[in-house]
Amino acid sequence: MKKVVLLGSTGSIGTSTIKVAQDLPDHIRLLGLAAGNNAELLLEQTRRFQPEAVSIGDPTRAKELRDALGTAAEVYCGPEGLLKLATLPAADIVLIAIVGTAGLQPALAAIRAGKDIAVASKEILVMAGEIVMGEARKFGVRVLAVDSEHSAIFQCLDGKPSASVRRLWLTASGGPFRNTPKEEFAGITVERALKHPSWVMGTKITIDSATLFNKGLEMIEARWLFDVGMDRVKVVVHPQSVVHSMVEFVDGSILAQLSTPDMCLPIQYALTYPERVFSERVQTDFAKLGNLTFEEPDPDRFPALALARFAGETGGTLPAVLNAANEAAVAAFVQRRITFPQISETVRRTMDRHQCVAHPTLAQILAADAWARSEAAG
Repeated sequence: MKKVVLLGSTGSIGTSTIKVAQDLPDHIRLLGLAAGNNAELLLEQTRRFQPEAVSIGDPTRAKELRDALGTAAEVYCGPEGLLKLATLPAADIVLIAIVGTAGLQPALAAIRAGKDIAVASKEILVMAGEIVMGEARKFGVRVLAVDSEHSAIFQCLDGKPSASVRRLWLTASGGPFRNTPKEEFAGITVERALKHPSWVMGTKITIDSATLFNKGLEMIEARWLFDVGMDRVKVVVHPQSVVHSMVEFVDGSILAQLSTPDMCLPIQYALTYPERVFSERVQTDFAKLGNLTFEEPDPDRFPALALARFAGETGGTLPAVLNAANEAAVAAFVQRRITFPQISETVRRTMDRHQCVAHPTLAQILAADAWARSEAAG
């Protein structure tokens, strides 16, 4: 029985994790649940799973939860609440599914409390991969991937050393604009960008999938998770989203992990690792799937990949700047203040103006993050 703290229980990854916990009541116990502001859903989840503690972003909603729950669970709020849940003494693993940078401090707190962490928030390793992985080694805990791509690579590697790897191949669906001419990009609406061809996800990650910034962030994340240089992290477009990623070994052999697209599978693998637990939720029928195809990503229409590669190769505070500028630009696009191509342009401009700090402290990373948000929004 794994005792799990779930940070971000009401979001896309969080609700998929809830399904996994429902499927496997003998294997997973939800010990703590944290949400942003969806008090109604958090209350429903709390009554169903009876965790020890819950947390919500808004203090006024916390009072409502306390009134509704009485002594059934401890109720916390704000950033302090996330830290409380991340360090619950009985927890075995903390799954961090909070969008943005809010998951970084809880991730480090969980690691320092001796908890394994499962990472669904790309920002944690993009911003502070060197620090997070260093702390994980120091405290002897595991950092497990929840992204389908990184879960696939983890499964294919199966403990083999990074020296045995020639390349890691991250697959990308190509998003809704894989075949859209560049001259039409300026007219892309928010509604069109939110229609992903393969996955149902939250707003930020869906827009990132349309620009391919999602894949760029995953490249940097893979570099830290699997201890390989950026030059060995590659991207190939695979529209069917059935091959979740591949590992090419030094002898030329390639291993891939395949399944029907469903986030419940990588979530279950992370929470039950090193076991494989029976589940009928994900079913894959190759005859129905038909063809699996692959193509090169177009760097001209999707500059996000080159920007991310440069940030990952440069290191220091630049990946944090890339991430923060992209968050600010996506927010501006969703609010219809900038066009779709201006997302990448904003990130490039912000990166160009940044004075990069090598091997930064956490305070320097957070300062770079704050600077980039302000710069990108200006």
